[in-house]
Amino acid sequence: MRFKNPLSPLSALLKGQRRWRKMVKDAFPVFGLGDLPKAAPKAKKRVATSKAATARASLVEVHAFGSNPGRLRMLEFVPALRRDPPTLVVVLHGCLQTAAQFDKGSGWSRMAREKGFVLLYPEQTRQNNQNLCFNWFRPSSVARDRGELMSIRQMVDHCATRHNIPKDRIFLQGLSAGAAMAGALLANYPDVFVAGQIVAGLPFGAARDAMSALHVMKSGARRSDREWGDLVRAARDGSETRRPAVSIWHGRADSVVAIANAEATLAQWLDVYGLDFEAGVTRPATDGTSMVWKDEKGRVLVEYRIIDALDHGLPVPVRRGTAGRQPYMLEGANSAPKQFYQTFIRPA
Repeated sequence: MRFKNPLSPLSALLKGQRRWRKMVKDAFPVFGLGDLPKAAPKAKKRVATSKAATARASLVEVHAFGSNPGRLRMLEFVPALRRDPPTLVVVLHGCLQTAAQFDKGSGWSRMAREKGFVLLYPEQTRQNNQNLCFNWFRPSSVARDRGELMSIRQMVDHCATRHNIPKDRIFLQGLSAGAAMAGALLANYPDVFVAGQIVAGLPFGAARDAMSALHVMKSGARRSDREWGDLVRAARDGSETRRPAVSIWHGRADSVVAIANAEATLAQWLDVYGLDFEAGVTRPATDGTSMVWKDEKGRVLVEYRIIDALDHGLPVPVRRGTAGRQPYMLEGANSAPKQFYQTFIRPA
């Protein structure tokens, strides 16, 4: 009785392949099997998948950051690659906006991914305000260590601790109601922030309820420079040592928040810092007014930027494909986030 050879054509082929791979491995012992040409396409695919995942990264909600007396949400963006020095930028959205909408329209997370810094977005809820406005006009929401202001302070502390952010690398930007809230944070917690940008906002202490807020937004409020400064000084406990830089941006054509509020905000912070208006340095600007006031070391302490044709919103650069436009994101030649980064955040 005759038997077939147990080494079939398929078995012979597999055995030959194993012998070839062993010969290659023995000839180049520094390489593992995963480095052979056969495995290279898989490695390349994994890299591409990782890059795609990074590109799709979005804001992530953080819970249990503190007692949260203001009942706000905390969202953050942490880039895959962080760069030194560790940096945190806190961003406050405006009315009728969510953190995700503001982030998409402003381009902050794209810049954070490119520059390697952490973003923190406090977000208002409809339970607090039906229009998603931060309640900047309620004394209980903007008083030191109370309400929404305290919730944001807790978020900043929590985020800075988790991501090892030093105290001299925390910055702040706000739009509209978020800008008014940013002013309240700078007034109450000057030692927490290095610089803050107030875009289409209002001076700290301008209103005490919803009715007075509507009036101030439309017409501004009449106070002397000293009275505006006293509102900030009264909010502090006297132990502060830092003078955060304040950048004020506003549109001369703003139809929601009168430009008088930008003028009052400037008067407020010039008085707080003991700066004369005449000491301001005018910078070239073809589309409006640009002035800065510097401290004794030559650092920009107050910036005042008025754009002639700008309505109410955040100036952002023009991008291709405008189908995803967000409310109060005004495309043009200027970019408030980019200029804020270049002037105040970018490492020396």
